[in-house]
Amino acid sequence: MFEDFLYLLRSSGLKVSLTEWMSLMEALDKGLHGSSFTGFYYLCRCLLVKSEADFDRFDRVFLEYFRDVPFQQEVSQELMDWLNRPDVLNDYANWDEEQALKNMGLSEEEIERMLKERMQEQNEEHNGGSYWVGTHGMSTFGNSGLSPKGIRVGGESMYHRAFRVAGERKFRDFRRDNTLDTRQFQVALRRLRQFSGLVDLPPTEFDVDNTIKDTADQGGVLQVRYKRPRENTVKVLLLMDSGGSMDYYSQLCSSLFQAVSKSGHFKDLKVFYFHNCVYGRLYKDPMLWTRESVLTDWVLSNLPGDWKVIFVGDAQMAPYELLGGYYGRNNTGDGPQCGLDWLKRFKSRYTNVVWLNPSERPVWGDYWTQTYDAIARVFPMFPLTVEGLEEAMKKLLAR
Repeated sequence: MFEDFLYLLRSSGLKVSLTEWMSLMEALDKGLHGSSFTGFYYLCRCLLVKSEADFDRFDRVFLEYFRDVPFQQEVSQELMDWLNRPDVLNDYANWDEEQALKNMGLSEEEIERMLKERMQEQNEEHNGGSYWVGTHGMSTFGNSGLSPKGIRVGGESMYHRAFRVAGERKFRDFRRDNTLDTRQFQVALRRLRQFSGLVDLPPTEFDVDNTIKDTADQGGVLQVRYKRPRENTVKVLLLMDSGGSMDYYSQLCSSLFQAVSKSGHFKDLKVFYFHNCVYGRLYKDPMLWTRESVLTDWVLSNLPGDWKVIFVGDAQMAPYELLGGYYGRNNTGDGPQCGLDWLKRFKSRYTNVVWLNPSERPVWGDYWTQTYDAIARVFPMFPLTVEGLEEAMKKLLAR
């Protein structure tokens, strides 16, 4: 069954083994696709694709092979037509502090569930308000609104606060073909290696220059010389903001992550993730699974103060997340309770800390600039560009 699909996947560069293909056939025989076309798509992707970097390629092959099969879109065309209205006036948009706090308290899973319920209930266009899928207002779904958290449906990105875009394919951000950006970042990161000092090791490295010099001084009698090896002593702690508004910069952050991961410039490297701000836990995976996390106190206690610390994030969130009153899903209940206190602990623990920001300072009001400015007062902040990274590396090496 679907042998042509297998050959098309292989000819498109996806390395699907016969074992994986037979596993798919067995899963279909057991009905694990739920007798639905969407279930079949996810089952194929789960069993045949080995890396999220290939999701985009798999999607294109899947759509090509099954182009004549009708399937239900996540968001109906009628709803999209209601939402794609750039001519709607901004008179609907009014900031509601109480509603913003309520929206921030919702989990992403709750918002996903509520969106499905609203799309089943809604039968007309809505603009403004806080309940329906619409434009402007304080609803957690729609576009052009003021909610600090939610899902964008239709429209264009304005404030980069949505944690997901409904009906949009985002897999291209994970592809590995952004070689040029990665190389540029790698060149910038080499500055950390250039200033690594000599360590107290025995002379085991062949010294070409002094061997030639001493041999010439001895009238051609070979005099082999050795020198102490130059070892990189730089240790880097990379902390990256994941999800929400940072999804907009995923390709740029992917380039930086690849450059850091593939770099041989560091003696040691540790990478952790957080959402918006550091709280009581840091995560080993960008999906922020609690089972793959460590206590922030553990990091602060076990990584000495000579580590170079690099934060990557847009420094934009609701002020109460950073300045107090919001404890977040990744707090432990012990120690500092607001994000700014946690950041100050990093500042006092590590001598060399920088913050790389893919976003410029917000221009849409004082409310959204508070966190950006507060973090910039704690850490030296540099733009996430090649030039900005070079300046940040100089700052990390400052005595």
